[in-house]
Parts: sequence; C-alpha cells; structure tokens
Amino acid sequence: MLNALAYIVGLISLIIVIPAQIPLLGWANWVALPLIVIGIVLGALSSKDGGRNFCLVVLLIAGVRLMLGGGII
Repeated sequence: MLNALAYIVGLISLIIVIPAQIPLLGWANWVALPLIVIGIVLGALSSKDGGRNFCLVVLLIAGVRLMLGGGII
C-alpha cells in the first residue's frame, strides 16, 4: 500500500517537475521537492523499492534542473 502511495506522490511530483524544465518556471521545482521527499519516505517505509526509486529519479531530474538554473530560474 505504501509503495502505491509513493508511486502516486511521485507521479504528482513528476507532473509538476516536467513543466518546470521550461526556462523561468524553475521555481516549480521548489514546490515539488517536499512532495518528492514525502514520496521517498513512503517508499522507504514500504517493503518494495519501486516507489522509492521512482521518486529518487524524479528528485534527480528536479535537482539537476535546479543546479543548471542556479537554484532560482
């Protein structure tokens, strides 16, 4: 059950992160980061690793975008 919740939170975060790849919308990654962390925690509490790993990939995408934009843009 927690694994499914981690996937759902990861999908919601991914929906926020994808448009945030456009220049001047990088601030949306800051909105998605707390959701991603919640998904990682839910996935870590689960007996399976799929949801956690999915949230980690979304975190990687958001983190790289924030680093390229200097954390703001």
